[in-house]
Amino acid sequence: MKIRFSLDWFLVFVPVTVALEYLRPTDHVTIFVCACLAILPLAGWLGHATEHLAAHTGEGVGGLLNATFGNAAELIIALAALQKGLHDVVKASLTGSIIGNILLVAGASTFAGGLKYRVQRFQATAARTQSTLLTLAGISLVVPAMFHHLAGAKGIAKEGGLSVEISVVLLLIYTGHLIFSLVTHKQLFKGLPTSEETESRHDHHPGWSVTKSVTVLAVATAFIAWMSEILVGSVEQAAHTFGMTSVFVGVIVVAIIGNAAEHSTAILMALKNRMDLSLSIAIGSSIQVALFVAPILVLASQFIGPRPMDLVFSPAEVLAVVLSVVIVGEIASDGESNWLEGAMLLAVYIILGISFYFLPEMGSHEAVTGAAQAGASH
Repeated sequence: MKIRFSLDWFLVFVPVTVALEYLRPTDHVTIFVCACLAILPLAGWLGHATEHLAAHTGEGVGGLLNATFGNAAELIIALAALQKGLHDVVKASLTGSIIGNILLVAGASTFAGGLKYRVQRFQATAARTQSTLLTLAGISLVVPAMFHHLAGAKGIAKEGGLSVEISVVLLLIYTGHLIFSLVTHKQLFKGLPTSEETESRHDHHPGWSVTKSVTVLAVATAFIAWMSEILVGSVEQAAHTFGMTSVFVGVIVVAIIGNAAEHSTAILMALKNRMDLSLSIAIGSSIQVALFVAPILVLASQFIGPRPMDLVFSPAEVLAVVLSVVIVGEIASDGESNWLEGAMLLAVYIILGISFYFLPEMGSHEAVTGAAQAGASH
């Protein structure tokens, strides 16, 4: 409790960051540092709100709400980019969010929790269900990319319709997942009892009400989204100054910063031996991005922006998601975790990060598609 109140002093960096953004917009280094310091206490409050909410609703619902509030901000930012026709930027951020959550967030949580506890346990059935949904997400990216490369120029006109139909299927499956986890099989997502929970029952500090928990969660998320947007604007300038490609910035740098709050909350829960809640935040957020946010963006692009967005991701992005899904499925299948499994997830993320860093800047998919359409018209 003392740590939380000491971190609250860093809330002063919230107005400082806003002031710098408007008064000294070119001072990217200072803005970056202040925004990072501002996110720290906000992430702490987000974690506390999630923990108190989970005490009322269960680990599954608590993790779902945490992921939903976090992804709501990401969805709003993506819609703004969609209106400008920045499809490659949107796809890169989606890819980064998916692999960042299931490799970096889950990996760091499992590693940190494993250093404190020899073995941590969680509901294996719930974890396997989420892993299967992630496999479906991987398939939804592989099929459009496969169609794009096999059909060639003749299939470009059909890629939009294919993406819309796949998006509808993904939304239906995500709806089914919500019914499964919240209604018909909600007992699987309540989480296993831990010694931490037993001790908390004898704690003299009363828990927050659902209303207070949701309110704090919403307010903290809104401010984190604001700080993250300012921070991302600064880090993009700094990254390009150091010679980083736009793909690396979108998939790795922006994703790490954008999901900072989820990182801290998931790690905090793992350190309290609440792996069900920790994995629900990490894996559940990736599922929501792949099965809800991405399809919504595809459908929304039919009405906003200069042209519709498809689900044809670059080969590097598709491969990164598929490889991430494979290793997470292996680790989540037995209902137990340890620090070595967390280290392996982090290792895969670092390997992918290195490959994206050295991947040369390539022409956008939109440019390639436009060229192919021009050739087909002739």
